[in-house]
Amino acid sequence: MCGSAARARPAGRFDRRLVLCGLMGLLAVANLLSALAPGFAVLLFARVLVGVSIGGVWSIAGGLAVRLVPERSVGHATTLIFSGIAVASVLGVPIGTLIGDLVHWRIAFAAIAALSLAVAAAMAVTLPPLPTAGTIRLREVPGLFRNVRLRTGLITTSLLVTGHFGAYTYLRPVLEDVAGVGTGLISTLLLAYGVAGIAGNFLCGTTAHRDPRRTLMVIFTLLAAAELLIPVAGATTAGAAALLLVWGLAYGGVSVTCQTWVLHAAPDAREAASALFVGVFNVAIALGGLLGGRAADGIAVPSVMWFGGALVVLALATMALFGSRGTVAASSRTGASSGHGATSSHVDQALR
Repeated sequence: MCGSAARARPAGRFDRRLVLCGLMGLLAVANLLSALAPGFAVLLFARVLVGVSIGGVWSIAGGLAVRLVPERSVGHATTLIFSGIAVASVLGVPIGTLIGDLVHWRIAFAAIAALSLAVAAAMAVTLPPLPTAGTIRLREVPGLFRNVRLRTGLITTSLLVTGHFGAYTYLRPVLEDVAGVGTGLISTLLLAYGVAGIAGNFLCGTTAHRDPRRTLMVIFTLLAAAELLIPVAGATTAGAAALLLVWGLAYGGVSVTCQTWVLHAAPDAREAASALFVGVFNVAIALGGLLGGRAADGIAVPSVMWFGGALVVLALATMALFGSRGTVAASSRTGASSGHGATSSHVDQALR
């Protein structure tokens, strides 16, 4: 949240390639500081720096595809960018744990620091200059909420992510209590969930660019069904496994599809809208864990599934009721812009 908000204005004047390289450098410093941390306070500060870096990278990278590839390839490029989140979510913790078990946990952080520096160098070499375009001032950001489609996207993202993490954070005890799944098998099921998430990212990426609203409706429906059915149909290992695969497949498409919606909703303020999106997303992650914990403590552990599923249903209802509003206006603005560009081009040719 801090990273996306802090990037909105201070980085506004700088080439995005330099900003991305700088943020990756900050990530390297933060992980090196974690590796050398003499105590908890330093380690906590280093993790805050990691959050700032990741928030900043996400708010820029999420809308970068449109500047790097032809229009016909934007959807596939955005999917590829967000596949990094899906793959890292599946492989990051196991690889870090493996390095920690084989050598030492500090070496795991040092390895990530070295990898961050390598990525920064690769971006410096391979990315073209990306001068700032369409930057708005920090005080102008609240005005983006007047955009109906953007507001709808942010609200549904908040409900969806809060509902997801309100349930997913406590998935292990739910599987143990409801389905009686053993500890070893839970790890396997979570791995299968992650692999399904990678597939979901690419599957939804192929449709999100063409019709993000319909793609989100499908995602919301599948995710709500999976969460709400786990306390009922997840009483067996086979049932829980099937629902987890559906859950992973649906949630894997959330980031790329929601980001695509945001970019379509605010084509003239992509970076500012992406910063808002990243901020809302991260606040929802924290809020989901907090509210899910309250539900588990106050009612029962399986109740987190009812809580999470209910919020996703609200997201689905919000998208169904308000998701189509502003489409005509947005299309008219896009068409007007395109028409103006075409007219200018014809005039230029005539003058020549």
